[in-house]
Amino acid sequence: MKKEIGHIEGPLLVFGGVYSNFQALTALQDVARNRNISPSNIICTGDIVAYCAQAAEALETMEDWGVHSIVGNVELNLLDQSDDCGCNFNEGSRCDVFSRQWYPYAKSLMQERHLKYMSSLPEQIIFSYNGKRVTVIHGGFDNVSEYIFKSTPWSRKKTILDATQSDIIIAGHSGLPFFDIKADKMWVNAGVIGMPANDGETNTWFAILDDVNGNVTIDFHKLTYDHMYTAKLMDDNKLPSEYAATLRT
Repeated sequence: MKKEIGHIEGPLLVFGGVYSNFQALTALQDVARNRNISPSNIICTGDIVAYCAQAAEALETMEDWGVHSIVGNVELNLLDQSDDCGCNFNEGSRCDVFSRQWYPYAKSLMQERHLKYMSSLPEQIIFSYNGKRVTVIHGGFDNVSEYIFKSTPWSRKKTILDATQSDIIIAGHSGLPFFDIKADKMWVNAGVIGMPANDGETNTWFAILDDVNGNVTIDFHKLTYDHMYTAKLMDDNKLPSEYAATLRT
């Protein structure tokens, strides 16, 4: 399902990967309020639910906040009543093993309200920004769980830009903030707010796009939140201790 939302102008706050991290999500709400960015100018790239302990609170906050969001692979698999998260982890890898702990826990928390909200979310959002056509996707275009990084060849990114007839792709899933530009085309990943980006810091990341003097600018911002409390909740609910340690360290 695609959703066209028309034209957006002014600062645009983009984030992904809430990952059931309610403390990070409420910290981001404070950022938006302090910067006077309305929900109509905020976009989430999916995976509202994942590793942390408060999946229900995260979904309910997102719904009440009224920001634009697409589904991630986790939401799609929860809606399909699948037995795994669909994150495309290598079978037998550490992340695959850990997902067998956190995914059933998250699935057990889902109620009718949460399923109804997730089912209302599109797989793509399309809008115009500063005269450019923008498409929001989660992973890849034909594979929601595809990992696309800064290092992914431009030819792969161009294939998706061409397939969506887009000037700008805003994507998620990979967890690492970056942008890549070739000629007049751009690929943006704001990073995620629910887990740190393996950069030695406890903060997480989001991005703000702006249309300044006819150009689209991108600024990546650190998000600080009560990561120690988030980690404690993970411990209390017997979620993977390795992910809790990631939040702390």
